[in-house]
Amino acid sequence: MHRLLVPTSELSSDAPQLSKEAANHLKVLRPKDGEEIELFDGKGKWRVFLFRRDKSVASPLVSRGRGTPASPQSEDLHLQPPPPSLILFACVTKGSRWDWTIEKATELGVTRIVPVISDRTIVRVDAKEREAKRERWTRIAEDAARQSDAKWIPEVLAPVTFAESLALVRETQCFVGALTMPPPRTIGAVLGSLVPHICRGEAELPKAVARAVCVLARGDGELLPAAAEDGSRYGFSLYVGPEGDFTPEELSALLEIATPVSFGTTILRAETAAIYGISAIKTFLDTRLATTDSRESVGN
Repeated sequence: MHRLLVPTSELSSDAPQLSKEAANHLKVLRPKDGEEIELFDGKGKWRVFLFRRDKSVASPLVSRGRGTPASPQSEDLHLQPPPPSLILFACVTKGSRWDWTIEKATELGVTRIVPVISDRTIVRVDAKEREAKRERWTRIAEDAARQSDAKWIPEVLAPVTFAESLALVRETQCFVGALTMPPPRTIGAVLGSLVPHICRGEAELPKAVARAVCVLARGDGELLPAAAEDGSRYGFSLYVGPEGDFTPEELSALLEIATPVSFGTTILRAETAAIYGISAIKTFLDTRLATTDSRESVGN
């Protein structure tokens, strides 16, 4: 099914108005008369409309249901709960490799992407260009979400310096790909070691990890990165360095607030490491959620 990104307000209309960009994209798709088109807002809501080839009407899309513009039928407007908070901190890589990282991270379901300019990052972004870069990268995430049937689009921040990123890292339980001595465990092994500790009490785990896995196990839905009373967050994150790796000072600063992990026995490119790590964390989160759903089904 073809999909178009629209403002949330248009989902409540039985004849939604498309932006110029969305209208042009619909024209390129060349749908057939009566074909279903999904409109989504990137914030969990979506609704399916029918295409009509009638130039005399204001909108080429009409509702399938009987709802009014002010109150569409509840079964016609869908809402997907927000995904678990999963943030990617990644030093910006050269050219299309960075675009690819945004695309694949979006497909995997990250909730936020934080582009970082570290000391050894080859790409440099002038302060005046940061907002323009953010807008372009957001469009890449939007396209990736549209093509992958994702209901939520990650927030893409403007590039930040390494020092600026540290405050954001402290809000999550962060895993950082790092070459330390002794070598760190693989990210899969670190995540696997959390399973026996689920809901046994926060004393056995770092506070952010304990809260995150306990929330997942309880299934109480509080999975967004909303701050707790003590300022901690319920999220997980991954930090990936630049092509030239972190400086010793940067790595030292990260290891004070993040858990070092390995991505295996081979040396991965920066963009490969990002997707490898995100995939591992996402698998862990999806497994915990599936376990929770299974327990709730048995309980009911």
